[in-house]
Amino acid sequence: MSKPRYSPREMLEKLVAFDTTSALSNLALIEFVEGYLDAWGVPHRRVPNAEGNKSNLLATVGGARPGGVVLSGHSDVVPVAGQPWSSDPFALTERDGKLFGRGTCDMKAFLAIGLALLPEMLARPLKAPLHFAISYDEEVGCLGVGRMIELMARELPKPRAVIIGEPSEMRIVNAHKGITSHYVRIRGHEVHSSQPHRGANAVIAAGRLVNRLYEMAAAREAEPYGDSGFQPPYTTFNVGVIHGGTAANIVPLDCWFVFEYRVHPGDSGQAILQEFASYCHGTVEPWLKRHAPEASISIEERASVPPLLPEADGAAEALVRHLTGANQAGVVSYATEGGQFQQAGFSTVICGPGSIDQAHQPDEFISLAQLEAGTAFQRRLIDWAQSAA
Repeated sequence: MSKPRYSPREMLEKLVAFDTTSALSNLALIEFVEGYLDAWGVPHRRVPNAEGNKSNLLATVGGARPGGVVLSGHSDVVPVAGQPWSSDPFALTERDGKLFGRGTCDMKAFLAIGLALLPEMLARPLKAPLHFAISYDEEVGCLGVGRMIELMARELPKPRAVIIGEPSEMRIVNAHKGITSHYVRIRGHEVHSSQPHRGANAVIAAGRLVNRLYEMAAAREAEPYGDSGFQPPYTTFNVGVIHGGTAANIVPLDCWFVFEYRVHPGDSGQAILQEFASYCHGTVEPWLKRHAPEASISIEERASVPPLLPEADGAAEALVRHLTGANQAGVVSYATEGGQFQQAGFSTVICGPGSIDQAHQPDEFISLAQLEAGTAFQRRLIDWAQSAA
């Protein structure tokens, strides 16, 4: 039986066809990749979540030896609901030199290139192994990869480098902001809307808290960090989801929202949380309790992703500089799983095809030129792995 072969574009078409929105399971994609690896005799291992409905996947080409390179990417994508797509987001569509589909740039193209080049990897006597590390739930706070990193740190012979293939237009990125997000839940007291003095309006309380976050954001925007390289050069805030109330003529009992902050180096995430919590419990909660002693506000951490920091004489950056010919590295404001790999002791850098400008948008795309650039990069990596000392 002939072994399956795909071009990077054909593999990308396969991966995009799996709806791996974070709220759904990614197991159909994982099973497809496992079948492909099995056909080529490549060993692999699942690292599932506690419920068993999602999984990371770790695979190794070239033997279990130290000094290899990890190609890391997440399998999940953000939702398409409510977005005005011009074509089916889960069917790869070419227009004007671009390949459209959810996850094309963020970040299935990087995985598709590596998987498509698997036969080329196997045809070489690699001196340094190449590892695939495919994760789940990156888009909801980098929640899945930790289990796989723990396994790698415990059992995988120490790699030389981890390359996170997030869209960087094939530029080297050695630093990004961290991100922390929280649920805020407000419990008020329901009454008829003609008697607001007898109730505690959870939605108005939420509005006051959201406005406080706006004020905190504006204060930091007014004092940017000069030439830090980050865009924007200050800590940013976002309130992404809010729900509350039941009817227009009822003072609402409940409201909750999710907010995040992406901390610029030099700012303090702990100080941000303390400032916000002080306003919650020192100002707004007492206001709620005036007519409803049982009213409350709670703040619950949803996710916390560490920043990626520049490494002095970092092995990952040195390798990618060698492969790309670039003599400098940049920084980005988006967060990745890179900080988690780095905290576990893995030298880590970001370099992947596509632009973050297209990520999370309707009509997300990757240009054919970027797909080709990413393919050329990974072929140079294979050349290096064959001759690595």
